[in-house]
Amino acid sequence: MISVTTYHQRTKHSLQRYARGPETLDWDDQPQPFRHFDGCPKLPLPKPGRELGITWAEVDGGQTGTPATLNVDNVGLMLELAFGLSAWKQYGPDRWSLRCNPSSGNLHPSEAYLINGVTALMPPGVYHYVSYDHHLERRCSFENAALENTLLLGLSSLHWREAWKYGERAYRYCQLDAGHALAALSYAAASLGWRIELLSDYADSELAGLLGTDRTDDFVDKETEVADWLCRIHYNETSIKPRSERSNLLQAVRQAAWQGKARSLGAYHMFHWPVIEEVSLAARKTDAAPNPWQHGGATSIPTICQVPSTRLIRQRRSAQHFDSRAGAISLAVFRRMLGALLSADKPPFDGWNWVPAVHLCLFVHKVEGLEPGIYCFPRSPQGHERLQAAMNSEFTWQEADGCPGLYLLHQADVRKVAKTLSCHQAIASDSAFSLGMLAEFRDPIAEHSWHYRRLFWECGLLGQILYLEAEAADLRGTGIGCFFDDDFHNLLGINDDTFQSLYHFTVGKPLDDSRIQTLPAYAHLDQR
Repeated sequence: MISVTTYHQRTKHSLQRYARGPETLDWDDQPQPFRHFDGCPKLPLPKPGRELGITWAEVDGGQTGTPATLNVDNVGLMLELAFGLSAWKQYGPDRWSLRCNPSSGNLHPSEAYLINGVTALMPPGVYHYVSYDHHLERRCSFENAALENTLLLGLSSLHWREAWKYGERAYRYCQLDAGHALAALSYAAASLGWRIELLSDYADSELAGLLGTDRTDDFVDKETEVADWLCRIHYNETSIKPRSERSNLLQAVRQAAWQGKARSLGAYHMFHWPVIEEVSLAARKTDAAPNPWQHGGATSIPTICQVPSTRLIRQRRSAQHFDSRAGAISLAVFRRMLGALLSADKPPFDGWNWVPAVHLCLFVHKVEGLEPGIYCFPRSPQGHERLQAAMNSEFTWQEADGCPGLYLLHQADVRKVAKTLSCHQAIASDSAFSLGMLAEFRDPIAEHSWHYRRLFWECGLLGQILYLEAEAADLRGTGIGCFFDDDFHNLLGINDDTFQSLYHFTVGKPLDDSRIQTLPAYAHLDQR
């Protein structure tokens, strides 16, 4: 079986070659973007689109006030803001949906499951959320289970959705999407005055049993799902975990009567990528030991954005092009974005269990008060020391004036370099700045191979922060999954796997294509 480090090395892009992927995109073979289970009772959720009065500034500052009442209306709103549709786009005969949680290539491999034990909310059981229809499908019911205060949400990945386009590198993108989804859920819960807790005390086999993803007969061959993570929804003080919850929950799903069969995604699987199944097995979490709960102590710069958080979340978009002629962004906005990435006791870090292991290397193009060049932003003191030891010894490491914690490594116009390293994509050079996320790689994976996934989740979580912070500053962000891994490392002088770049990102003033129409997210529900 392949190791996660061998897989990672094998799936790197370089200037000489790209990682293995499909030779052509057969659009007739594209998987359906929405999963349905036939034979399940359906629970409709209230009409989507409801706005709340809480502002982005309040959510971002952790000032969420009195928790909203736990009812189907508010659970439905949380699911919509975390995983639902945000709009439809149309260009000529082509029409596609956007969602509140971003995805590589807009392919959305993630599926969300609600595990409910609160009898006053809905019949206890496991429910699959269908974002297109905005309803729940009940996969199983709990009978006489002692789970009265339990409300959990789990995520799984359907690797084929990404592999159809990206081949062997798709497993990486599924993990990034899981991190984006985790942050999206945290922000959605916070908008209701709730918070999430990422549960680490379950093995992957137990998660699969809870979500029903281990029920292979319920899925079409090659279209199975793999369980990723599980969160508790803290909706009030009574939602604290009872001591016996874990054992009661596992017993409840074992004894439950499951129902429903996953509808075929309509693909005939022209290409097959066995290495994805291999690395998925290699990256399994086999133990159920919890991780220590880690809350950061950083204080970020308060945002002045008074837009309702629900509106900001729904307006998140990935920029397709940036205006290369736009002026520089302010240093205050730039500082605010960087500060929001420091671990703090607020969303989305209140749902994160580990000390920072991902740091930023930035290509600054147009920021007031900063010289263009390569900069480094360590997210922990230990990371600063390790990065400086691993990188080119000739870098200056000069702290930037007016931007504490940001270090100038090399002053130069780096637009061409940024574009080249991001697979020749102009979005990395036409923006105000772009960046690569450098993860402490060798040591975490040597400890547990499943930490490979956790590092990507952390990158996705940081990416979701940048997306929303860009929107709050009247800018736009875009995640970049295609970059030349070791060429980027070589630029920094990194010559081993102590650090590895796992995700790139870019922020700037977007150029909108007036030929593309934007349509309401759920108008199709009104037509039924």
